[in-house]
Amino acid sequence: MLVRVTDIREATTADWPGIWPIIHAVVVERRTMPYDPALDETGARSMWLLPPPARVTVAADGAQVLGTANMYANRAGPGDHVASGSLMVGAGARGRGVGRALVEDMTTWARGAGFAAIQFNAVVETNTPAIALYESLGFTTLGTAPGAFRHPDHGAVGLRVMWLDLGAR
Repeated sequence: MLVRVTDIREATTADWPGIWPIIHAVVVERRTMPYDPALDETGARSMWLLPPPARVTVAADGAQVLGTANMYANRAGPGDHVASGSLMVGAGARGRGVGRALVEDMTTWARGAGFAAIQFNAVVETNTPAIALYESLGFTTLGTAPGAFRHPDHGAVGLRVMWLDLGAR
């Protein structure tokens, strides 16, 4: 079953019990996100559930959270016209269009909010499904910080900076 963009909704605090296991699993596996694997639930909650004007979403099948994203201005001040964000998909929901739906929703939000671009600051270069998804949606790699991520299987691998120009200046 592919997830439709209409399955994406604003996250609420009631969604946290479904969000936390996804974040915890992704962070602990240390393959795709540059977060400390010792991140506890309290730290994860404050890092993920950002207040407005940031936005936090979930991809859900009924009450089951399949994936989540947060999005915000990449930097304050002179850099606040560029959006950024993170997304995570539960292991059982991968390959079902959840990531695509979350990124498409993020792109729609960023355009609607008047951002000029979206910048992903740290895409692990061995996360080939995410890179293929982002590229299929028009993102390009601006550069790679070589060896900036310690992968449990591949050792030191690069972190890509990926960019999507939204045409708003």
